[in-house]
Amino acid sequence: MEQPRELVVEAPRAWDRPVVTVPVLVCISVVGGQFPSFSAAANIWTLGTGGALIWLGLGNRVPRRPAPRRVGRAAGWWLLPVTVFGVFEGATFVMSVGDEFPTFSRLADPLLEDPMVRSAAWFAWLAAFWGLARR
Repeated sequence: MEQPRELVVEAPRAWDRPVVTVPVLVCISVVGGQFPSFSAAANIWTLGTGGALIWLGLGNRVPRRPAPRRVGRAAGWWLLPVTVFGVFEGATFVMSVGDEFPTFSRLADPLLEDPMVRSAAWFAWLAAFWGLARR
């Protein structure tokens, strides 16, 4: 006798559990953190991992998690600083103002010189991107 579809629950794949994905993301971020900032190897590593996550997210290779029905009103307030940051960063990059008016990316470079801090930033980026790929 066949069971109704509503009662059947799909088991998560073994590789899709946090006990597997978190160590994989940690390994990828440790490797990515060893490359010097803005080097060719770091750019290739970033494009490769980002491309792989986009490929996984656009295909049906990973199970989807339900997206929230509606974004809360408080989330709208995040648009203001993100927009200001984006405009400021883009304008200083396009105008090539250099050291007299550096971008936030250049200001963060001294912090990102340590490979462990770079690896932690890589892990945060990968975890956020993986969460987006699952939506």
